[in-house]
Amino acid sequence: MAKPTRQVSLELDGPVLVEGPVDLRTPDGKVVHSDRFMVAVCTCKRSKTFPLCDTSHRRKVRDDQ
Repeated sequence: MAKPTRQVSLELDGPVLVEGPVDLRTPDGKVVHSDRFMVAVCTCKRSKTFPLCDTSHRRKVRDDQ
């Protein structure tokens, strides 16, 4: 039986949005579970709740400003 397909959205300069619930495996092997209907996965590694996004990417100063 095929697994259900999950929707994943890539945000420019932001997190990856994944339809939940979801289990996320970190590079050190730890598994983080989220029951939320939409999960924001950190891609900048600034989040204090990594691998979950806490919007820390918004504080980045852009080079062109």
